[in-house]
Amino acid sequence: MISIGEAESIKIHCVRLKKGDDVKKFITNYSAENNIQAGVILSSVGCVINGRIRLADGKSIREFQERLEIISINGTLSPDGSHLHISYSDRNGIVFGGHLVEGNIINTTCELVIGEFCQYSFKRSFDKKTGYKEIEIIERE
Repeated sequence: MISIGEAESIKIHCVRLKKGDDVKKFITNYSAENNIQAGVILSSVGCVINGRIRLADGKSIREFQERLEIISINGTLSPDGSHLHISYSDRNGIVFGGHLVEGNIINTTCELVIGEFCQYSFKRSFDKKTGYKEIEIIERE
């Protein structure tokens, strides 16, 4: 377990996604280009013209061809995969969300803040009990 009080070094990345950027692809590429070994999404705000999420059944994909406000993106980043969720509000202010997949296209902007725990590495390994790759937290030397 990591607690902020124990963190020796946290690096903060502040980035802006622009119109036409795919949220998941951007985060994945940014994380790889900056060699982020243990990252978390700290803050996000923006809007998309096209939304796409995987639902809680772990299989179904739902697409939205409309403008949606990004309420939050949260999750973890590692070199061998991320686990990210996104919440939106629609034109009626109804909030919904799910697992972030490719196909969430920025309408005007997304302001994104990523925290990087420099003394840790996150690794994803297959867990027979869950059927998914789950996070392992490794202290770096």
